[in-house]
Amino acid sequence: MPQVIIVDDEEALRVSLSQWLDLSGYTVRVHADAVTALETITPDFTGVILTDVKMPKLDGIAFTKSVLGIDRDIPVILMTGHGDVPMAVEAMKSGAYDFVEKPFEPTDILESLQRAIEKRKLVIENRTLRQQIAQQGTLDSRLIGNSPPMRLLKAEIANIASTEVPVLVSGETGTGKELVARAIHDLSTRSDRRFVAVNCAAIPESTAESELFGHEKGAFTGAAGRRIGWVEHADNGTLFLDEISSMPLALQAKLLRVIEEREIVRLGSNTPVKVNFRLICATNEDLPTAVADKQFREDLLFRINTFELQITPLRQRKGDLPLLFDIFAERAGETFDRPYEKPAASLWTSLSSHDWPGNVRELKNLAERYVLLTGNPDERWARLFGTGANTGTPSESDKSGSLAEQLRHFEQHVIRDALIRHDGNIKPVMDELDIPRRTLNEKMKKLDIRRAELE
Repeated sequence: MPQVIIVDDEEALRVSLSQWLDLSGYTVRVHADAVTALETITPDFTGVILTDVKMPKLDGIAFTKSVLGIDRDIPVILMTGHGDVPMAVEAMKSGAYDFVEKPFEPTDILESLQRAIEKRKLVIENRTLRQQIAQQGTLDSRLIGNSPPMRLLKAEIANIASTEVPVLVSGETGTGKELVARAIHDLSTRSDRRFVAVNCAAIPESTAESELFGHEKGAFTGAAGRRIGWVEHADNGTLFLDEISSMPLALQAKLLRVIEEREIVRLGSNTPVKVNFRLICATNEDLPTAVADKQFREDLLFRINTFELQITPLRQRKGDLPLLFDIFAERAGETFDRPYEKPAASLWTSLSSHDWPGNVRELKNLAERYVLLTGNPDERWARLFGTGANTGTPSESDKSGSLAEQLRHFEQHVIRDALIRHDGNIKPVMDELDIPRRTLNEKMKKLDIRRAELE
């Protein structure tokens, strides 16, 4: 509803005018003096100010100048007696929107008020648009790509970042869901507070409640002291729950209550603790299907996906491949202190012919390998996209068979290659591939990868 602030030291006028405007559909705030009113006005005020001219403490003319000092585009309408008209006209030259002469009927002021409201609405819309454009410029340096899907994604992020709505980020593994979540946080009003990222798949079910909600000393064996959980740690900031579909059903019910009540209860305690956080979740699974399979709560899905951002897989935006490869390779050159020799344009077709099941993460890995390999650009490229046991990429025989078999070959190559480059050290491999130790160990066992043989 349109907002109006009425400032007048005459109580009868404040009451009658506020009642009339309230009946006319306006949200009204009244103040008996300008000093008090001035304390409530900020640049994001979306309405109009109606003020008397002759008032104690601070008159309407000085008040108008103070308001315009906060924001020159806030419409101020002066209510003035006959003898003050020249003064009101002079105030309009300095930026006041309009004036009405007392005595007046409330209907006399509605037309001017409506015009002022429309003007203020247009100003706010233009500012929001400029802010979104500026944010998109910032996003261009973080979310790389100019394809239509990427332009749409960046526009949607810029549009919702300043709101408080829960966001669900959907996309395949390696598409950059956490990068999107961080961009939303950094462009939000909470940017100076914590961004707390929690990988739900990496938390053991036995300790998941304690990890999320915290515990008190003695809550269970081994609880030597109080521990603040991830949700409480994100108070006043942003809580990012990655792989939300991996959360156990029992914990989903407790998370739902936390989202609804905005309070947590630590294990071993009966005292609720209020929490205030912006929620962003991410999934690489189809949550409606998980709901149908009774693996995910429908009421929780409704709570977390007020706004959904879908990240398009790399194979559907191949026009971004050369730009992405260039930037990843340049960064790798700086990191490893190696020169980046750009491949010939004729070689880029190899990028487009690949389906990129590992998405951006796979492309980044390949760009880094290109920089680290020896030989001229053509030789490096041939080793990356050629066939043979030592290329570090799947051979033609690996590219046949069922989807599961091809994915197995791909995972095997990526993990082997990372282990070789990091001399068998698990920690940097975990960081590069962005997977927890338990998942990496399980995949190495499943794919028959022995670290000792690769060091």
